[in-house]
Amino acid sequence: MDPTPLLVAEGLTDASIIERSRREPERFSMIFDRYFTAIHRYASARLGPAAADDVAAETFLAAFDRRHRYDLAHPEARAWLYGIATNLIGRHRRSEVRLYRALSRSTTREDTGDHAARVADRVSAQRIGPDLARGLAGLSKGDRDALLLVACAQFSYAEVARALNIPVGTVGSRINRARRKLRTALGPTASEVTHHG
Repeated sequence: MDPTPLLVAEGLTDASIIERSRREPERFSMIFDRYFTAIHRYASARLGPAAADDVAAETFLAAFDRRHRYDLAHPEARAWLYGIATNLIGRHRRSEVRLYRALSRSTTREDTGDHAARVADRVSAQRIGPDLARGLAGLSKGDRDALLLVACAQFSYAEVARALNIPVGTVGSRINRARRKLRTALGPTASEVTHHG
């Protein structure tokens, strides 16, 4: 009998699964199962669906290779995995900016009538409007990374700080700078993008 369902039922933390995977590598599949869909969705929002498969797969390959260095003091691996994904996305920065610039030239305008819509839905490659795309393309990499971890992954500022390995104050500065730049492109709805921190 495969003990994996029992391990999940026992509520094992990500840290305990990663620790066990150091001796039993097949256990790392539980981390993959828990987070693959979310990491793929994040990569797709940043780079489009074509690159998301590769980035998501590379994220888990890198995480598996680095599992011996994972800080077991952190029970949840979410920020660690998003940090790896964000770094990999950084290697595709030109593709990301090209995607946003292409979307900014789109003739289809985003429906901005429902300001209560979740930003994670708005910041997807399929639904992104020209104004938001233009604003995202104009952000620095650091500002865009912080903003999209909040918008796409629903991270708190503390989680963004852990994922990007920067102080929480720096996250706040980056989000505020991004908010100011996006306000020009989006008007009053720009504050939705950063309201999760």
